[in-house]
Amino acid sequence: MLSTAFAAALLIAAGTAVLTGGTAAAVRAGTAGCGKSPTLRDGTYTIQSGGRARTYNLRLPGNYDSNRAYRLVVGLHWLNGSANDVVGNGFYGLQAQAGNTAIFVAPQGLDAGWANTGGRDVTLVDDILRTLENDLCVDPAQRFALGFSYGGAMSFALACARPEVFRAVAPIAGANLSGGCTTASQPVAYFGIHGTRDSVLNISQGRSIRDVFVRANGCTAQNPPEPAQNSGTHITTVYAGCRAGYPVQWAAHDGDHVPLPADRTSGTSWVGPEVWRFFSQFGSVTPTPTPTTPGPTSPPPSGDAACRATAAVNAWNNGLTANITVTNTGTSAVNGWTVAFTLPAGQTVTNGWNATYAPASGRVTATNAGHNAQLPPGASVSFGFQATHTGDSAAPSGYSLNGAACA
Repeated sequence: MLSTAFAAALLIAAGTAVLTGGTAAAVRAGTAGCGKSPTLRDGTYTIQSGGRARTYNLRLPGNYDSNRAYRLVVGLHWLNGSANDVVGNGFYGLQAQAGNTAIFVAPQGLDAGWANTGGRDVTLVDDILRTLENDLCVDPAQRFALGFSYGGAMSFALACARPEVFRAVAPIAGANLSGGCTTASQPVAYFGIHGTRDSVLNISQGRSIRDVFVRANGCTAQNPPEPAQNSGTHITTVYAGCRAGYPVQWAAHDGDHVPLPADRTSGTSWVGPEVWRFFSQFGSVTPTPTPTTPGPTSPPPSGDAACRATAAVNAWNNGLTANITVTNTGTSAVNGWTVAFTLPAGQTVTNGWNATYAPASGRVTATNAGHNAQLPPGASVSFGFQATHTGDSAAPSGYSLNGAACA
């Protein structure tokens, strides 16, 4: 099993906002390629990534319209497979289901696999998305990834490394092989598929990576039913208790290590229709994670508010992401927090995670999500946002925690 450290999440400058200022306002926006006459067409392309030439295959909707924001699906091949194989099976059956509503891309792994050494394959996907979204019109709240075997492992790794980028993933017969994670930092909608008689990657490995997102998504732990041996069937379970907008599904089939399993009574695989149904349930608004139990999401602020704040900014062209860490340096626990900060002129928040934000520019207040309201003495909380800028990509300044200035 390989392990690797990943850089901060890639996010494209245009995005979907969930901003809160008394009421929630959702803003839908496409990527930089919206409205442009595209230069990319169906075909195989070479891209420089990590200092070497890499390739990917692209398939556009037949009626591509640059004024429409499309879903984007990344399909990942298996060990000793290829991007051409993914194109050949119709992106695991999803292309036939999409009905010209999605852009499909299949990257090519090094050595026909996805070792992701040093995060190189996550970086490849970053670079491909940047290229595509500068040229094509993509809905940044509807990016998806799936793959079989090693490709399933890589789709799991993308969920771990880029939770702000991918809305949902669907590993098929996957495992933690590509530098994924054992504890996910943020929720991602997840649909795992595995054969009960998998002779290559035992189903226990699929259950293990599934459970990473069962926990991250706040779902109720369970042992989903799985089909009896020689039944020739599959059973799909929808987990209960998951955070709104972050479901987990699990489909176990009575079969071996195959990318497109079919029930004995059917001549076609159920994978394409079920995965597409799972992906297409999501609209253009990325939800803010909510608590899994009833009650107020933000307890009244309490506790002393001595604090320390730092920020890491990753900027490009006219966009940036900022990850903020606030540490409670006081002697009392904080039960419900607000962190205020000032954005440089020209910056506008378009999307955020682990907090809600209002207003979108100027003096902004970030308010805790339901799952991170508690901040004991010495503890830290991390949250962040995506923003556009007009040239000044500096970090925010003037932090305060519950009204007290931070060091």
